[in-house]
Amino acid sequence: MGVVLKQSIQNVVVTYLGFLFGAVNTLFLYTKILPDEYYGLVTFILASGAILMPVMAFGVHNTLVKFYSGYNEKEKDRFLSLMLLVPLLGILPLALIGFVWYDSLGDWVSQVNPMVKDYLWYVFFVGLAMAFFEVFYSWCKVHMKSVFGNFMKEVFARICVSVLLLLFYFDVISLDVFFKCLVGIYLLRTIIIQLYAFKLRFPKINFNFPKGTREILSYSFLIILGGSAALILLEIDKVMLNQFISIENVAYYGVSVYIATVIIVPSRAMHQITYPLTAELLNAGDIDGLGKLYQKSSLTLFIASGILFVLIILNLTDLYQMLPENYRNGFTIVFLIGLAKVMDSLLGNINSILYNSQYYKTVLIFGVCLAGLTIVLNLVLIPKLGLEGAALASFVSIFIFNVVKLIFVKMKFGITPFTGATFKVLATLILLGALFSFLQFPFHPILNIAIKSALIIIMFLGILYRFNLSEDVNGILAKWLKKIPRSE
Repeated sequence: MGVVLKQSIQNVVVTYLGFLFGAVNTLFLYTKILPDEYYGLVTFILASGAILMPVMAFGVHNTLVKFYSGYNEKEKDRFLSLMLLVPLLGILPLALIGFVWYDSLGDWVSQVNPMVKDYLWYVFFVGLAMAFFEVFYSWCKVHMKSVFGNFMKEVFARICVSVLLLLFYFDVISLDVFFKCLVGIYLLRTIIIQLYAFKLRFPKINFNFPKGTREILSYSFLIILGGSAALILLEIDKVMLNQFISIENVAYYGVSVYIATVIIVPSRAMHQITYPLTAELLNAGDIDGLGKLYQKSSLTLFIASGILFVLIILNLTDLYQMLPENYRNGFTIVFLIGLAKVMDSLLGNINSILYNSQYYKTVLIFGVCLAGLTIVLNLVLIPKLGLEGAALASFVSIFIFNVVKLIFVKMKFGITPFTGATFKVLATLILLGALFSFLQFPFHPILNIAIKSALIIIMFLGILYRFNLSEDVNGILAKWLKKIPRSE
């Protein structure tokens, strides 16, 4: 088995494991152990740190991957030395701003929730840890070692958070210690990945920077814009809610968003496989092959994300029965964010196509414009609609961004992701949603979810197989059916 395929499979397993621990933390431990307002504060700190991350990394995590292989062994040390220093261009100005205007910034972000001001520096250190983690994770990727970094990113921090929550529950640590340790987890994670990265290739510091330094810095700056825009689209709603409503509502919103985010897991797993394939097809100028991959990835991800969306929506009532009452009013949020995630999946490997093509600068501009639109929509809709306003702002922004990308790829490459099978799958999902929407079992919520999910999945797979809607899915089902022993 090839190195890329082997690590892709391992990364898929790690990604799902990470989401499993994340689900336990988000849906059960946080909601039942941490006071609502402090869970909201955790959500605010982590979301704000994630938004600061691209600026603090100064795009190095992407720049390192793009340029590393283009240098010989001697110049690689110069390049890596530069990559260790470039993040300071983002970190030092932010640190200076935070030091000089801390009180002003604190007063601004704590107008509605005064408790936030005391934790503002936590945001800085979490963002710093996230930034350097991504840098050293990319350091590992260029040496074809991604599994350990993925484990540290997806699983390590979540396991540590589970331990912290249990320690707080049994009064081993105080709430203040919990928050300090939470920041410490992200710093420790960064130190561990740094040691691993340096074990793969220890840097020989060389201040004679490599050729093409100006191009490298220019690319890094553009990636900052793209990365910031992407994270604003994903995280800004959680941050801006703090400016308008009490902080515990950020926790309620965060739980609903996490439930919907499960839909994107298959997409994250598949992109680790389709990304290098897309780059290879673009480099070879194989537009026909690119179009086929575009359609296949779209259909496969639509099947996976679509059925997850149906399962989540139809089981949401039972799931909410297992959560504290304050967390049970997020149906509209789950529906809107979930639908946005399905739309993302429906476009298959479109991001890989755009960011590996010569048009990546144009796409970055699109992203920045739509990030601005997201902020404006949140400013308008949150005061009027509250949590649902934040979800609607995210949905509208993602919908517009996806339509723009869809049209752009059609114009530049002449390909679209949709086939006749796409609409047949859509019709099947709507049919299943209508059939099972009124079916409710009188058992324990977990048993209800298990029974209803099993019935929906069996019927869905049966329709896919009977009408041969996807070659890839049918191939897997056919192999699985052959393994089932049959009585004579």
